[in-house]
Amino acid sequence: MIGDRLIIKDEHIKAGERVMELVLPRIMNSPEKYIITIAGESGAGKSEIAAVLSDKLLERGIKSAIIQQDDYFVYPPITNAAMRKKDINHVGPGEVRLELLDQNLQEISDGKKEIDKPLVIYKEDRIDKETIKMQGIKVVIVEGTYTTLLKNTNTRIFIERTHLDTRAVRLERAREKQDEYLEKILGIEHEIISSHKSKADIILNRKYDMEVNDGVRK
Repeated sequence: MIGDRLIIKDEHIKAGERVMELVLPRIMNSPEKYIITIAGESGAGKSEIAAVLSDKLLERGIKSAIIQQDDYFVYPPITNAAMRKKDINHVGPGEVRLELLDQNLQEISDGKKEIDKPLVIYKEDRIDKETIKMQGIKVVIVEGTYTTLLKNTNTRIFIERTHLDTRAVRLERAREKQDEYLEKILGIEHEIISSHKSKADIILNRKYDMEVNDGVRK
C-alpha cells in the first residue's frame, strides 16, 4: 500500500532475526517458492517484522517479495471507514478479498512468472493495480490482520499483541484518528483476530518472544 509508514524498532529487528533463523532451513529445503504470512492486530508490528525478515533473508542471498493484505480491501481506506460508520457489522474478513489474495499465492506456487494484484493509494483513497515479477524471488511474505486464514502458505506467524498493547504505536504512526469509535472497531477486530492464533505455526508474544507450535509446515 502506497502511503504506509514503518517505524522499525530494536524489538522488530530481534523478532525478525529469530524468525529468519527458524524458517531458513525450511526455505533452503523447499523446491518451490516459500510463502510466509504474518498476522496480528493493528499496530502489532506486522509490516515492520516483514520488512526486517525480508532484509535479513537478502543478507543470506535470498530475495523476497512482500505482499500487503491492505491492498486487497474491497474498498479503499477512506471509503471503507465510511462504510464501517454506516454499519459497524461491516468490520471483519469480509472487507478483504482474501480469495483473490489466495489465488495470487496459488499462482506464485504454480510458478507463474508475474502476478497482477491490487494496489491501494492511501492518500488518494483509490485502488490501482500493479504487476509483481517473480523471477529470482524465493520467499513471499504476506502481512495483514487476517492472513492466518490464507490457505496457500508454508508458515503462518501470529503476533499476539492486542489493540490495547499497541495504542502508543498507533499514536506514533498517526495513520488514523484515535478516538472512542476506533477503539470500538479495534475491539471487534480483536475478537476476530485472536481466534486465529490456534492456526499459527509461530507465535510472537507481547514481548516478541517466539513460541513454535509442533506442526510447523515444511
